[in-house]
Amino acid sequence: VQLVESGGDSVESGGSLRLSCVASGNTERTYCIGWFRQAPGKEREGVASIDSEGSYSYADSVKGRFTISQDNAKNTIYLQMNSLKPEDTAMYYCAADLTLCPAWYERQAYRYISVWGQGTLVTVSS
Repeated sequence: VQLVESGGDSVESGGSLRLSCVASGNTERTYCIGWFRQAPGKEREGVASIDSEGSYSYADSVKGRFTISQDNAKNTIYLQMNSLKPEDTAMYYCAADLTLCPAWYERQAYRYISVWGQGTLVTVSS
């Protein structure tokens, strides 16, 4: 599976962005797909995910503000980010793996993810 992200940009606090991730290759071997982020000086953390049964999971820090969705016809997942805060500033990575989605929110879960995109930068200014 190959993942290509787009949509990162610089916005002001309170603004919105939508990230996209196009998946190609053998996507049938993916159980969970979604987004991680890594802020400067911090570990990579799970943000939002969706499993092959259509169940969504979110990090507590983004619940109510971020929404993950998918377009199966386009092999694309999206991350709609509203009410952005400066602490949302990070490199956002699309990820895919056979692990269960809830595991993505455990500490250092990134160590077990097998497929990554190249990342797209989101900067939120105050």
